[in-house]
Amino acid sequence: MKRSRINAIIADADDLIRRHGFALPPFARWTPSGFVANKDRAGAITSARLGWDITDFGQGRFDTMGLFLFTLRNGRLADLRRGGGMVYAEKLLIARQDQWTPMHTHIIKAEDIINRGGARLAVKLYGSDAQGRFDKTRGGTVFCDGMARDFAPGEVLLLSPGESVTLLPGDWHAFWGEGGDVLIGEVSTVNDDVTDNIFVAPVGRFAEIEEDEAPMHLLVSDYDRWLA
Repeated sequence: MKRSRINAIIADADDLIRRHGFALPPFARWTPSGFVANKDRAGAITSARLGWDITDFGQGRFDTMGLFLFTLRNGRLADLRRGGGMVYAEKLLIARQDQWTPMHTHIIKAEDIINRGGARLAVKLYGSDAQGRFDKTRGGTVFCDGMARDFAPGEVLLLSPGESVTLLPGDWHAFWGEGGDVLIGEVSTVNDDVTDNIFVAPVGRFAEIEEDEAPMHLLVSDYDRWLA
């Protein structure tokens, strides 16, 4: 993806988030030079990979396969393993109309996916085989706002604003905006985007960036290079 495209996506997403009455944390406003100036006191931000995240899943067609994310908080895998401490994470996502986030599951993370506003959120679901692998013949059971809901293989849930679905490891899911753009909340156990996204088709989690202009804000995938 071109950096100019990423900058435009950030500006559009920031506007949509504001229109829904959500305020991002102060570090969201840091320019790259501001981030560099604050790096000595921002270790918890960078180690938890908090901040802006835009991906086209390595496919080069963001409008039809892509996702905007902002990680607001993220715990520690060490705490999760020992069963106490900061074991949670929270994100904002934006799924544009008919913009596909490809079919995937997680090994560790359980998550609530919440429609925070906009159009309806479409979530396509499949179950797993005995080894947790994708199985197009299996359905399963999820919880929608605390209520158990059985799903057939390939069934699409349509979540209106305020509605949510709880997804556990082994619940295979893809999603998109149905009829318009959707602001999504994600509340989960500790998030690890480097190793804990398992896709059915081979795709990349992070975009390859062509630096055709300066970044407006750093992405989480920029931290290692800019703040080393």
